[in-house]
Amino acid sequence: MNLALPPVASAHGYEIDQMIWLVHILMFVLFVGWGIFFIIALVRFNRRVNPQANYAGVKNHFSSVVEVAVVIAEIILLIGFSIPFWAKKVNAFPNRSDAIEIRVVAEQFAWNFHYPGKDGKFGRTNPKLVNPQTNPVGLDVSDLAAKDDITTVNQLHIPVGRPAILYLTTKDVIHCFYIPVMRVKQDILPGMSIQTWFTPTQTGQWEIGCAQLCGLGHYRMKGYITVHTEKDYEDWLAKQPTAGSSSGSGGDSFWN
Repeated sequence: MNLALPPVASAHGYEIDQMIWLVHILMFVLFVGWGIFFIIALVRFNRRVNPQANYAGVKNHFSSVVEVAVVIAEIILLIGFSIPFWAKKVNAFPNRSDAIEIRVVAEQFAWNFHYPGKDGKFGRTNPKLVNPQTNPVGLDVSDLAAKDDITTVNQLHIPVGRPAILYLTTKDVIHCFYIPVMRVKQDILPGMSIQTWFTPTQTGQWEIGCAQLCGLGHYRMKGYITVHTEKDYEDWLAKQPTAGSSSGSGGDSFWN
């Protein structure tokens, strides 16, 4: 039994699933326990058994013990699992020299991905330069660091086995970057750059969705993540047009 969860393709995914299991087990125990308590209360305190009200009430402290047990279980889940996991897998970012860094710019209703190119530096961007067809992230090609940058629409490509650090921003409303197989889900707020990261462990192609209702076209806001071997990833990068090339900005696309 796997609670109908999608396959895991990231290094931290199994720990996420473990916490989901623990939470569901706790909820199941609570459901069964309080259900039994409800049935006992119906049988023991119904009108036929107790035709006259008993104002003394129950003398034991069983319900208090149960409540304390639930609180202890929740503390264990929070302090023993959730907080350490958050500190290790969310707050503690990997060494950036070993990672792939990509900017993700959300908009109604597409995902734009910005790669820094061979120099490893993101070129300067300017909202005034944004063109949905030729320059979706507003790259300023007069900046030397921008000339080898690569942009794609709805297509995220990364190599297997290397951490991917994503810098999430949005052009318009709140979106939520969601890759189920990577166990990654992060809200993107206007005016903020929010970081998230994961390490893919399998090659393949999977869907990227928006998990926040963002408008009438929300249903079609999806992209794809392709995880390559290191060599295939380098080959893919080499084939993509750069911002400074004659073919202009905008490489691999959902519509190509």
